[in-house]
Amino acid sequence: MDAKIGKFFDSVSTFFTGADQIPWCDRDIVAGCEREVAEAEKGSSDEFKSECIMRLSWALVHSRRPEDVQRGIAMLEASLSGAKSPLQMREQLYLLAVGYYRSGDYSRSRELVEQCLSIAPDWRQAQTLQKTIEDKITKDGIIGIGIAAAAVGVLAGGLAAAFARKN
Repeated sequence: MDAKIGKFFDSVSTFFTGADQIPWCDRDIVAGCEREVAEAEKGSSDEFKSECIMRLSWALVHSRRPEDVQRGIAMLEASLSGAKSPLQMREQLYLLAVGYYRSGDYSRSRELVEQCLSIAPDWRQAQTLQKTIEDKITKDGIIGIGIAAAAVGVLAGGLAAAFARKN
């Protein structure tokens, strides 16, 4: 019983804090990936360069800094047309979906994760992201409805007070 109560309070807490299961990335990890890409540019194989760029893209879209996330999105958008395999396409679509989720563009994120799932329907990481996006959209809708209801209540209260003063 205590476990159920704890789980309930955790879910309520998560609802109000907006926490999700997508990991964050620190600035020093981004810097390390940037150094790795710079080293790879000095004569490594194209495959190794591509792997380094994917790691940097991952770090950027998982960063807490909005400018990093935007840079990661731009890198992934530019490299999307060069995806050689369905696995590469799946990875890039997923990271783009994370980037758009982090930047607050939930509808674009949802589109991308759906494309990703069309390539790999059983991929649990993408399924989890899809649920996270849907939960965020639902939560934002509920909060929006609550704000609208509160505004209507304040307006109705003000009108009732105004009519009461007239009479």
